[in-house]
Amino acid sequence: QVQVVESGGGLAQPGGSLRLSCEVSGFTSDYYGIGWFRQAPGKEREGISCISIIDNTTYYRDSVKGRFTISRDNAKNTVTVHLQMNSLKPEDTANYYCAADSYTLPQAMCTMTPYYWGQGTRVTVSS
Repeated sequence: QVQVVESGGGLAQPGGSLRLSCEVSGFTSDYYGIGWFRQAPGKEREGISCISIIDNTTYYRDSVKGRFTISRDNAKNTVTVHLQMNSLKPEDTANYYCAADSYTLPQAMCTMTPYYWGQGTRVTVSS
């Protein structure tokens, strides 16, 4: 059974930083991807960064390139993916969700709807 558990988030000032973490367990091979998605009030959900576990290739949405970095740690039976968010802007305010699925192309994963989702965490950027 695949499980996706997020942590992190909170309040940051414009220009500040936050880090989100996502722990994924239950996949039986490394042919899957993990991604971060966000949804702001009144807006559609968007995929902002995804990573392929088999080869570590990554994808970033243009609006976060150069500011956000996705990375991963490995532990036995569990993969943890981090999203380091720097130079935060008020428009980064949203509910952030981690998701996982058997996509191995990170751009494909970020533009589709993964099957497994975490519970979401709120990020607020405000002075």
